Amino acid sequence: MLASPSATIADLGRRSQTASPSPITRNPVSLRLYKVLGATFDDEATKEALSTLSDLYSSPSTSDRVTTTKDEGVAQDEVDESGGEALKGVPSFLQGVPPGDTAAKARKHLRRDIESKLEEGSLKFLAAFGAVDQKLDALQAHITAMRARCEEAQAQLQLTNEACKSLLDRAGSLRDERQEVKARQSIVNLFLARFTLSEDEANTLSASDTPVGPVFFAAMDRARAIRDDCRVLMAGEDSPSKAGVDIMAATSGHLEKAYNKLFRWCSSEFRNMGRDAALEVPNELSEAVRRLRDHPELLADALTVLAQTRQAALLSSFMSALTAGGNAGGGSARPIELHAHDALRYIGDMLAWVHQAIAAEREFLEALLGVDAGARMPGAVRAPAHAEDAWLGELMDAAVAGLCGPLRSRVLQTVRAQESGVAAYKVARLLQFYALTMARTLGARALLATTLKETAAASYAVFFDAIAAQGRALLRVSLDPADPSLAPPQALLTHAQDLRAILALHTYEAEPDANGEDEDGAALARALDALVDPAVQMCVGAAGEKAAAARRPWDAPVFVLNCLTYLADALAPHARAARKRAELDAAIETRVQALIEEHYANVLHASGLHDAVRAAEQTPPDEPLAYVPACAPPALRTALSAFAAWLASLDAVHAPRLSALSAPALPARVHRAAQRRLARAYAALCARVRDPRARYEAAATLLGAERPFGSVGALWQIFGLEEDENEEGEVEDEDES
Repeated sequence: MLASPSATIADLGRRSQTASPSPITRNPVSLRLYKVLGATFDDEATKEALSTLSDLYSSPSTSDRVTTTKDEGVAQDEVDESGGEALKGVPSFLQGVPPGDTAAKARKHLRRDIESKLEEGSLKFLAAFGAVDQKLDALQAHITAMRARCEEAQAQLQLTNEACKSLLDRAGSLRDERQEVKARQSIVNLFLARFTLSEDEANTLSASDTPVGPVFFAAMDRARAIRDDCRVLMAGEDSPSKAGVDIMAATSGHLEKAYNKLFRWCSSEFRNMGRDAALEVPNELSEAVRRLRDHPELLADALTVLAQTRQAALLSSFMSALTAGGNAGGGSARPIELHAHDALRYIGDMLAWVHQAIAAEREFLEALLGVDAGARMPGAVRAPAHAEDAWLGELMDAAVAGLCGPLRSRVLQTVRAQESGVAAYKVARLLQFYALTMARTLGARALLATTLKETAAASYAVFFDAIAAQGRALLRVSLDPADPSLAPPQALLTHAQDLRAILALHTYEAEPDANGEDEDGAALARALDALVDPAVQMCVGAAGEKAAAARRPWDAPVFVLNCLTYLADALAPHARAARKRAELDAAIETRVQALIEEHYANVLHASGLHDAVRAAEQTPPDEPLAYVPACAPPALRTALSAFAAWLASLDAVHAPRLSALSAPALPARVHRAAQRRLARAYAALCARVRDPRARYEAAATLLGAERPFGSVGALWQIFGLEEDENEEGEVEDEDES
């Protein structure tokens, strides 16, 4: 900041005094020069003083004002203004005071100019401070008035305080109470925020225009959480508080409205659901059903609406698949009724459609009820592992109940129109399989399961009626008396084809049903009885009639054995027919034994030993056998000769009659058994002849005259048999072979 002009001039004077020469030099010019040459202007103070003087005399107007008095200054200003007007048009470097004039004036009038400048500034300060002094006087007056008013107010306030001291005390107590009330209010607000629903949450639970969604479920969870917290708080009290009871009542009301809203919404959704077999379950709907489980009566009513809707939808889809076709519900692309001429395919397509519709319905209901089906083999019994399994069964039963009527009528109409017992049996087994499957899927008491069981029973009745009629027709078959063949007749062959076709359907071991009964095995056993018994009766009866009416000899036992073995061979590959095969084997064995007896008698007659053997068997051991006519030496010699001749013939090792047996092992078995018995009879006869009590003379000569020379071992060799073989062992060997 620049110093004032007076300070600058005083500083300049001090510098000139310090720079003055010694007293020796008194010459003014020398002194002047000395002072000028000895002066230094390098310090900042000198530069600042000179700069201030330069600014003071820099302009002509300023130098003129500084070098004149006040009166002269006004005149000079007028002269300058008039001179300025006169100098217009003069170049700027020729205007102003001539050089050197300003410095001369400054040296001449410096003190006066500085004093004038100081005086001018002082006047300005005085004028300014005069205005400030006037303002301060006015302010002082205002302050004095204010102080007076404040003193009056203080006095009045003092009087008021003294008069309202009790009122202030009351206000203080009220202030404390207000703070306490505020604290209680904050606690109450927190309590209400924790144990009451907001207005928006209450409207969400009760308002019909608010959609059911995450916000609604969150409000329900909040209400239930409030009830749980309130119940916990009330558990620690001796008696329920009114607040707790009110909170429980309020939340109960809100929850009741929420459940009613859920029920109405679910019912509406169930009515408006898509009517296709494949349905998508929204998450909101499954969550709503899960929450409705807390109110089983509301859930039951809503699920009743669902069952009615699904029943109508499935019935419509089923009728469409029957008449119009399409892939909905598992139906084929063509109408099912196009195959009505093929009973098995027609009924199979209908049952397959129903089965696939039930599978899709169960998946939909499991997704709706949130049931985890878990890992289960197809066709396995569904164990009730969840509480919702009962609902699932009832809903599925109700959904497919509408299909029972159309399905039953069409199945029964198709089954009753069947003339073939095999076709009826195939349909019956198909219905029985689906009845068992539906019983495992829906339950044994489900309407569809009982309907299929009834239709299966009706199909079995049609089948048994058909095979009974077939058996009666078989019993009426008469054999041609002129036909010498011993092979099974054509009627039996056709009957056996039906038997094989029925047995071919049983390629696995049937499982018992839910009651532990093997219905399939019982039906098969009954069918075998109805098919095999008439065939056996026909063979025996027809053989007897033909044997009596034939004009030439005809071997009825061989014919019967051929028929029985043919039936046994038809049953042999099937394990399910083991019981009936055992009965046939027993009948065959009985007739084989009878044939062995008959063949032995024929062989005994053909060998010539019949009379001698019978006489030896009938004569007591202590009586002389030689005296019996049939065993007298001449007669015995004749019999042994005939026996030797028979041994030399082919009849000894081969029986032409037995070659008509169709079973490969039976001819050899029957003939060997007869040979074995013949060898034993010959051995017994030889023993009696050699017995001294028989009274034969030269018994060894008598027996050794003809083959086999009385040697039983030689006879065994002729027959190709072992002596230690017995008939039972031979029978067992033949059975094993």
